[in-house]
Amino acid sequence: MVLRRAVMMALLMGSATGMGGVSAADKPEDAAQAAAESWLRLVDGGDYSGSWSQSASAFKGAVKANEWTKMAEGIRNPLGKLVSRKLKSREYSEKGPTTRMVGGKIYSWAGPGKCVTIQYDATFANKASAVETVIPVPDPDGVWRVSGYSVR
Repeated sequence: MVLRRAVMMALLMGSATGMGGVSAADKPEDAAQAAAESWLRLVDGGDYSGSWSQSASAFKGAVKANEWTKMAEGIRNPLGKLVSRKLKSREYSEKGPTTRMVGGKIYSWAGPGKCVTIQYDATFANKASAVETVIPVPDPDGVWRVSGYSVR
């Protein structure tokens, strides 16, 4: 069965999980990729609730914890375990999106503008070929945190 689902989710990477934040003072693409990969480890481990608790304030204001957990379970659980993930591309922009699709709903918020769109080629136990898109942004405290995610 071919799964084709996309969801944009905002999550934060922060030191509260012991992962350590990634400063905006680093090269944007490197800092964003480090944040994305830290976040992906949480999601790969099925720690959706923990991911939400570390989410960016803009996302927390748009999506409640229980909504995020249901969305993440609905997207990731059918895919099965991650088999492999390889960086496909990353692109820095000074003008990030101000809307995100989450579970079929579109949310709007004022963002910092800067973002890095990162794509990974991924293989899951139940899906041989997928593209994951992760969009980190620098939060007001200067730490890069994931603000968007989709898998197709």
